[in-house]
Amino acid sequence: MRFYTKQHQYYCGIDLHTKKMFICILDAAGQIRVHQNIKTDQETFLNIISPFREDVVVAAECMFTWYWIADLCAEKNIPFVLGHALYMKAIHGGKAKNDKIDSHKIATLLRGGMLPQAYVYPAKMRATRDLLRRRNHFMRKRAELYAHIQNTRSQYNLPDFLGRIAKPQNREGIVERFHDPSVQKSIAVNLEMIQAYDHILTQLEHDIITSAKEHDLRSYAEIPP
Repeated sequence: MRFYTKQHQYYCGIDLHTKKMFICILDAAGQIRVHQNIKTDQETFLNIISPFREDVVVAAECMFTWYWIADLCAEKNIPFVLGHALYMKAIHGGKAKNDKIDSHKIATLLRGGMLPQAYVYPAKMRATRDLLRRRNHFMRKRAELYAHIQNTRSQYNLPDFLGRIAKPQNREGIVERFHDPSVQKSIAVNLEMIQAYDHILTQLEHDIITSAKEHDLRSYAEIPP
């Protein structure tokens, strides 16, 4: 676990949501300078922290809306710390919990050098990572369809005639092995969905490999001679 331990004059903790964000700014002595619920908006955020821009660090918990705040801080040369959600829960979890309390806890952990850090993934590579995650999601959905076909075979105690149905050539004649028309329809629908996922995943994997190669070339290009 890595903690953010750099010292600053001001520490800004944000409990971030899609429409609202609760901001707590502490000074080096631990006094609250700002504790306010504002709309999730770049200009509003910058206006709030403008009196403290000389030496402020901003922290937010790692959740799905953190991209924009990290990129804004990077653009404005404001130090940004992404809090590790799991470790933060272990450290400051408690019964008393709301947006106001959470923002103050984040700022307090930041000031005390006890904020566990998550990795701020490079902005240029996030879209490729998210596409990889989407691929994994579709892979799991396809695996569920495989499992349902195999489980249905077991329900009717049929011989293990299926083989590795991940291979398209092994899917021929599967529907006819089941006798009930409703079961046949269920298996046929599964196979249609599997075929669709096969097509989608093939395209996704091609795009991901192309994108990853571009990132690799960029990284080499950015290394000074």
